[in-house]
Amino acid sequence: METETRIASARAQLDRARAGGASVGLVPTMGYLHAGHASLIERAAADHDVVAVTVFVNPLQFAPTEDLEAYPRDLAADTALIERCGGTLLIAPSVEEMYPEPVLTSVHVAEISERLEGASRPTHFAGVATVVAKLFSIAGPCHAYFGEKDWQQVAVVRRMARDLSLPVIVVGCPTVREPDGLAMSSRNVYLTPEQRAAAPVLHRALQAGADAIRAGARDQAAVEALVADLVRAEPEADLDYAAVVDAASLAPCDPLAGEVRLLVAARFGRARLIDNVGAVAG
Repeated sequence: METETRIASARAQLDRARAGGASVGLVPTMGYLHAGHASLIERAAADHDVVAVTVFVNPLQFAPTEDLEAYPRDLAADTALIERCGGTLLIAPSVEEMYPEPVLTSVHVAEISERLEGASRPTHFAGVATVVAKLFSIAGPCHAYFGEKDWQQVAVVRRMARDLSLPVIVVGCPTVREPDGLAMSSRNVYLTPEQRAAAPVLHRALQAGADAIRAGARDQAAVEALVADLVRAEPEADLDYAAVVDAASLAPCDPLAGEVRLLVAARFGRARLIDNVGAVAG
């Protein structure tokens, strides 16, 4: 595996690979990789000749009150995992390389980005969309792999790629979970033992909501209340939101019909965790 820290050299290497007939898979990450990231890299390696993995903690998607400096980093461990999982190119630019001057351009995906996480973290998705657009520009034509744990992020990136006619196919991959159901996340490292024991309540609550839909529940507010009440019953959890929305548009869906997504966010001490599951109503 090769490592590139400069945009121009990474772009040139991927252009050469395609010119030689190779297909390219891209896995954008912020590093501190875990088994969820490993599954994305392995999927890309199964599908493509060249697998580029980006490791970049993007300051644009952190609000001033959020954990940019505290965000966990371990490039040596990340490099070993990427190589072990079949990555062929690690792209690890510095902040100065990615943003050599103040960023005056921002990519905003309306509507999809403004609900849920967008309401809780108003600047977040503009930062995500801007950096991902830049990474897509660096990588060129490819398939890009994202975890469905960040369902809203996948929806935002997918719509951005379509709207801007970017030569990238966005592939969503299933959430990887711990044995007790907790979705794997780099932020799980912030959990105390007590909070870690409590955190699987998010998945249990979502599953209860999905079971209710499969049993015939069609009232959006009632299913949201079911999920919310189960999370609120856990003393370690501070609920941000519980929502059931149309899976593609993330718009409210009442009565529930077709493919829907149940999403939840809650804070456990320092860690703000999100999760989601899908269900079909109808």
